[in-house]
Amino acid sequence: MRGVDEVRRGAERLRVGAWRGDGSIAYVAPLTDRPPSAAMVRHACEILATRGYREVLTAALAERERVGFLAAGFEVRDSLHLLAHDLREVPSGRHAALRRGRRRDRLAALAVDNQAFPAFWRLDESGFQEAITATPSSRFRVALVDRRIVGYAVTGRAGRRGYLQRLAVEPGMQGRGLGRALVADSLDWLRRRGVTETVVNTQVQNERALHLYLRMGFRLQPSGLEVLGRTIAEHQPIR
Repeated sequence: MRGVDEVRRGAERLRVGAWRGDGSIAYVAPLTDRPPSAAMVRHACEILATRGYREVLTAALAERERVGFLAAGFEVRDSLHLLAHDLREVPSGRHAALRRGRRRDRLAALAVDNQAFPAFWRLDESGFQEAITATPSSRFRVALVDRRIVGYAVTGRAGRRGYLQRLAVEPGMQGRGLGRALVADSLDWLRRRGVTETVVNTQVQNERALHLYLRMGFRLQPSGLEVLGRTIAEHQPIR
């Protein structure tokens, strides 16, 4: 499996790697607050083509982040809702058996993830590691039923901003309040550490998750996120 690294062009940087461990599809994401230029995106695509990738997909991008990618020939592949919570009031969750996730719990969490999400969005080990390390501080929690891991959450913190990076519950265990308990646990952890805003995204088609977040006090943001993509070919100019 190819690791995640950086592509640089002057002062611009992009994070690149394999999408969900697929050796033919690359993943690219901004690394700074400044959106990448079209020239930087083309430069990254040319490098990825020489590495044998045939397609490139982006992280979920905000509107201002998409400009350079669209100018470099990327198109929309999927759309997501973006929601935010001000943490002034954190709702309680139903009683559930939650505990800190350990490294040895990751395979069980990924098994839950693979049941809970469609193939396009499922995490592999590298994607899970990226979710854990995407922010300076993070927390991995698992939900158990009869001592078996049936749900998990990854929460991140960067300064006063929080991120509900990942939430998954086995389909057969949904509707029991486990998702609500994991979200409440994450929000409480963030608030106790001085976070003043937390964001989460979910696929437009995932109405169940959207309703959960709205019930937990998240507010739908006017501008959502999009995953962009394009095909590339070795030795072919990237326009």
